Amino acid sequence: MPHADQDHRFMAMAIKLAERGRGLVEPNPMVGCVLAREGQVAGEGWHRQFGGPHAEIAALAAAGNAAHGAEAFVSLEPCNYQGKTGPCTRALIEAGVARVVVGCQDPNPQVAGQGIAELRAAGIHVDEGVLAEQAAEVIAPFAKFITHGKPWVIAKWAMTWDGKLASRTGSSRWISGEASRAAVHKLRGQVDAVLVGRGTVENDDPLLTARPPGPRIATRVVLDTSASLSPTSKLAQSAKEIPVVVAAGESVSGSHKSRLESLGVEVLMLPGKSLADRMEALLDELGRRQMTNLLVEGGAHVLGTLFDMHAIDEVHVYLAAKLLGGKEAPSPIGGIGIPNMPDAIQFRFVKTDCLGEDIRLTGRVARE
Repeated sequence: MPHADQDHRFMAMAIKLAERGRGLVEPNPMVGCVLAREGQVAGEGWHRQFGGPHAEIAALAAAGNAAHGAEAFVSLEPCNYQGKTGPCTRALIEAGVARVVVGCQDPNPQVAGQGIAELRAAGIHVDEGVLAEQAAEVIAPFAKFITHGKPWVIAKWAMTWDGKLASRTGSSRWISGEASRAAVHKLRGQVDAVLVGRGTVENDDPLLTARPPGPRIATRVVLDTSASLSPTSKLAQSAKEIPVVVAAGESVSGSHKSRLESLGVEVLMLPGKSLADRMEALLDELGRRQMTNLLVEGGAHVLGTLFDMHAIDEVHVYLAAKLLGGKEAPSPIGGIGIPNMPDAIQFRFVKTDCLGEDIRLTGRVARE
């Protein structure tokens, strides 16, 4: 097998291993590592949980003495600093690894090429950029968080074939089938927060939890300028067990605020005259709280605001084989929108799969 093909094969394995850490390692990046000798796997590992051993350490432990003289395929540049665990560069050097193949550089300013430089200074041959685009996609939420201080925004909605979120009377249960709803619950269990608008709460009274629970317990966030969330809503009634944040404006009445706080709801007063201004402040605050992934479940006003802000990073659409019709029936994204078709948002890494009778479409927004 040609050398390049072998490099691609082992890096693809490392990337697949990295993805096992989804929902478990954030705000750290997902990383996978494969150690190989003479074309055979000698050890493999991935970052399993936040604060736990990094992928390289796990792979070295699995390989044991076979690590000496082996090649290490790492989806992300090895770290070179002391954090919750020791530097992976030092571990690779001490293990006697002969060659390191890196998928993509670490966007963290603490690393940013310095890990690779340290390995080379120790006499280890390093090759970069093997399956770089795929490796970078795995850590895209981390990269946004570490460089911009904001969470990765995942927009999700279910709609009919004619693009309706609900009927003209507001009836929406259920557009999608059981398999799609199970997929959404799984997604909720992998993110740090779930965001909806007050209208969604008033219409659907959702709980917004993952059932069964996933590796993360998402904070439920309601965009509610006047903090008028009903105290009898499922969100308010469950706030003492699972966090609920009401993202309100600065002129919230004291009675509204104290009523919700008495139920365990956090009322976050955000600056800004427009919804977009307050949304920007909310994203900044979620970033300060080290939230890496934010799932937005609507409705059209909230999604439209984020769309016009160019703040959506990823989209999950659940397409149900149904028709509703009606010019007054809501569509997924409100806001101002884009005036000209050539400027329409494009996607990459588009995937399509079937969930029962529904079709799930996922893609990441293409950035220049």
